[in-house]
Amino acid sequence: MGIGSAILQSTIYTRYFTLSNGNTTLQFIPIFQPDVLLLDLMLPDMDGMDIIKQIRAANNNIPIIVISARDEDADKVQALDFGADDYLTKPFSIDELLARIRVSLRRTNIIYNKGKNSINNYYNGELTINFDSQTVKVNQNEIHLTPTEYKVLIILAENTSRVLTHRYLLKEVWGTESVEDTSSLRVTIATLRKKIEVNTQNQYIKTHIGVGYQMVQLDS
Repeated sequence: MGIGSAILQSTIYTRYFTLSNGNTTLQFIPIFQPDVLLLDLMLPDMDGMDIIKQIRAANNNIPIIVISARDEDADKVQALDFGADDYLTKPFSIDELLARIRVSLRRTNIIYNKGKNSINNYYNGELTINFDSQTVKVNQNEIHLTPTEYKVLIILAENTSRVLTHRYLLKEVWGTESVEDTSSLRVTIATLRKKIEVNTQNQYIKTHIGVGYQMVQLDS
């Protein structure tokens, strides 16, 4: 992985392509349509952050896992804000990398299946969301959410397994003028957790300290 960026296509175990610079990577992706992009931020011709921005600007939803020696929270937040799905700091084990890839592929499959589902339901463990009726149930019991709580839940659900930064959630829910108001987000997440995690042993929303929140994919 040290030579720049690596792209995995087909199955994560049998076929992959390694590319040495950002420009080649950007040309490669629309042609071969890989399943996952493993991206090093330290590239010889451009910063990896610019690659993330260009991929997302092209409306390409390929899962992007950043692999970098840069371990500052600011780098992680910036990469996730630009559209990366995950951030893995070197050194790491192969088992951890494969687990992160599996999570990203599950998220892609969730989005694909949701688009095909005519009844527009979301299932995660004991949690069910009907997008048409805007109803939320846990263990078949309906949970009453405020409009703000529901919006936060939907954004987390639509990005299951992806870490969403505080800034991203605040912008999507409260608007650009509120991107620094993390206290409102913390309160909403706290009340949302109390409602959807009541009468269940499951933890749906995971906190990434200093970064943001993540909807955990649970076994159905």
